Amino acid sequence: MLEVEKTLKKFRDYVIQQSRSNLTKSGKNSSKELYNSIDGEVVTENGFSIVGFTMAEYGAYQDKGVSGKIKKYNTPYSYKNKIPPVKAFDKWIVRKGIAPRNAKGEFQSRKGLQYAIARSIFLNGIKPSLFFTKPFEAGYKKYIDIDLLKAFGEDVETMVDYNLKDIK
Repeated sequence: MLEVEKTLKKFRDYVIQQSRSNLTKSGKNSSKELYNSIDGEVVTENGFSIVGFTMAEYGAYQDKGVSGKIKKYNTPYSYKNKIPPVKAFDKWIVRKGIAPRNAKGEFQSRKGLQYAIARSIFLNGIKPSLFFTKPFEAGYKKYIDIDLLKAFGEDVETMVDYNLKDIK
């Protein structure tokens, strides 16, 4: 099924490229970890082809969002009674160039800032970015709904022509 596989690869490549682009445009690409983890694979077995996507676990939370204790979003994820780990924000604070200072302009410990950010996320959640969902849906309409049926027809036609040559 050569044409079907080509179409699925185009779909995969489109979703990956657009998802990465969305991360960068939305400013959610500070460590590049999520960006680099987005991947996809087209597997063909017994004449059937499927496409699958992978990414870092926290990508699902960035994409679908997380409801906070106060602010709710339409998402399967929510903070119930545990705040996010405070240490998780240390490197993020450094990458973003956020440096707490006192009234004299001297650098202060980041621990208080880490806690404030963690508490804010616990209360307000993470707004859904749909950085992956939107390209997946757009790619599905573009490649799966339209092109896949045409590719399947071309592959069937090629198979029939090939099999008719054997009969003659």
